[in-house]
Amino acid sequence: MKKRINITPEEQPKAYKAMMALEAYLAQITLSKTLKELIKIRASQINGCAFCIDMHTKDAIKEGESVQRLFLTSAWREASKFFTAEEQAVLTMTEEITLIHQQGLSEETYENALQFFDENQIAEIIMAVVTINAWNRIAISTHKEIEG
Repeated sequence: MKKRINITPEEQPKAYKAMMALEAYLAQITLSKTLKELIKIRASQINGCAFCIDMHTKDAIKEGESVQRLFLTSAWREASKFFTAEEQAVLTMTEEITLIHQQGLSEETYENALQFFDENQIAEIIMAVVTINAWNRIAISTHKEIEG
């Protein structure tokens, strides 16, 4: 792939600052690191963002996530015994929000999530999904290369 613009603090400071403000928000939300990484990985898989998949699977391993669960994340419905009901609710939300053009976040999925999360946490999940989708679009559009 031909190298393209790199959206960095030096080249696009206002855009980068806006994205980092979202990251600062996500750093202080109540969702566990495990749930945040599952959101990032699953959305990145759907979007085909190799850079983000690479980054977030490495981050998840550093946080103690099992390699087996990471391998199974793309097929979590068929491997549901490896994911808690709470994680499955988050993965479903991630898929529906990422694939917003299909149906959006369905009422059934929203109601199911309320079994595990309060409305503030559901807002946090939505913002986590929105943020990784924005990063995926930046990385894919700019041909961001995987490091190391």
